[in-house]
Amino acid sequence: MKNLLYILAFLSINAFGQTKYLTKTGTVSFEASVPSFEEVKATNKSVTAIINTDNGEFAALVLVKGFRFKNALMEEHFNENYAESDTYPKATFKGTIKDFDVTTLNKESKLSVNGTLTFHGESKELNDVSVVLSKEQDNISMSGAFKALASDFNIKIPKIIRNKIAEDIEVHFNFNLLKK
Repeated sequence: MKNLLYILAFLSINAFGQTKYLTKTGTVSFEASVPSFEEVKATNKSVTAIINTDNGEFAALVLVKGFRFKNALMEEHFNENYAESDTYPKATFKGTIKDFDVTTLNKESKLSVNGTLTFHGESKELNDVSVVLSKEQDNISMSGAFKALASDFNIKIPKIIRNKIAEDIEVHFNFNLLKK
């Protein structure tokens, strides 16, 4: 019994030692528009993200069907033909913010994150993605952008519409994370 109390005390100290910031209302948007053609752009406003302030680990989870387009037919085609969201319902990012120190985040800090983006069943290493972080009381704001290629995630774009959708996809993210 005494040993069990020591183990529980150790586990609770270890669990409370880590400080995490979390959001379930983050925003991720992407654009793959080509000039002179219909806009190919979508936004998801219910992204879950978490930062462990002890070590700078960062993770985000996006439910693919949560992306909203201006055109409902485009949204349907995205989910059925490109993202295949019934088969691959989520996209994830797991990585580490380089040189992260929560004590220096009182004003905007420009840092970078390295990690793995998984989408459509494929994983791609992303390195030196620029992020802007700031901290105000129990809130950390994080935003940034990066480019991805549809081909990196085994997304096939039919030849008939290939010139209407950019191969380079611009991805933007914005998270306001609250202390957990």
